[in-house]
Amino acid sequence: MKTVSTEGYQTGRINDARAFFASCRALIDSQLDRLIPQEPEEPIRVHSAIRWSLFAGGKRFRPALLLATGQTFGAGADLLLRTACALEMIHTYSLIHDDLPSMDNDDLRRGRPTCHVKFDEATAILAGDALQTLAFQTIAEDENLSAHLRVQMIAEIARSAGTPEGMVAGQALDLDAESRAVTKAELERIHHYKTGALVRAAARCGAILAGANESELAAVTEYATNLGLLFQITDDLLDVTATAEDLGKTPGKDARSLKATYPALYGIEATHAHLEAVHRAACSALKSIERPTELLRSIADFIRERQT
Repeated sequence: MKTVSTEGYQTGRINDARAFFASCRALIDSQLDRLIPQEPEEPIRVHSAIRWSLFAGGKRFRPALLLATGQTFGAGADLLLRTACALEMIHTYSLIHDDLPSMDNDDLRRGRPTCHVKFDEATAILAGDALQTLAFQTIAEDENLSAHLRVQMIAEIARSAGTPEGMVAGQALDLDAESRAVTKAELERIHHYKTGALVRAAARCGAILAGANESELAAVTEYATNLGLLFQITDDLLDVTATAEDLGKTPGKDARSLKATYPALYGIEATHAHLEAVHRAACSALKSIERPTELLRSIADFIRERQT
């Protein structure tokens, strides 16, 4: 089995989400730097665009959640890291494509020009395509995993990134909902797919890689389903209340684009109340897991209170 340097990555009794994310970031970025082609390698422009988007300073929430869940069930970083990086590649590809003029048409992401603004639209499309395929290559070539686990991880992530119940389906439903009234059920379906599917995959992949049993996996799935919804509700609220400096992207764009959001459907006060209910549901799902789940609880607290 291949080993990786885990300098700075904390395990054991670290139960604070903010500290855990900080300890994960350098580890994830170091591994991503090894997995992604360097800029001098042809095609230079595509590789530059990939690196521009991937190393723009994101929170690394999804790979960190995978590491946190795997750690909860006793797995080490060697077993988890490449799959965690693959998830970040998928997430970044989705952001590149989501920002395109034909999608959300945004010019700011993670505090700097979006990929198609910095480069051009064709290069941005190719950079996103390349990240998607590199993600699956990363897992397929993971010598720390058995062939069975590699296939299981590829299937889990492909299902959550695609359609009919993954991120692509959510993006399509989100575009279809623009400029029209949506029901509560439609709104939750959009968010469960567009944002929640990859969050759910992150937690499930960590648990599966660590050997969680069926009842534990079911509890993790329930936790992560609510965590994904919690993440999107806070995102909706921040789009209304935060500044561009806080967000690293253009605020108020959901309202201007007539997007289906919780504040648009319910108003700010009711959205805050729903956020608290979803947070409680996420934490409640952890109660049946007879493992040290304090870190996962702290992650739910962190998402509820985040300001960026």
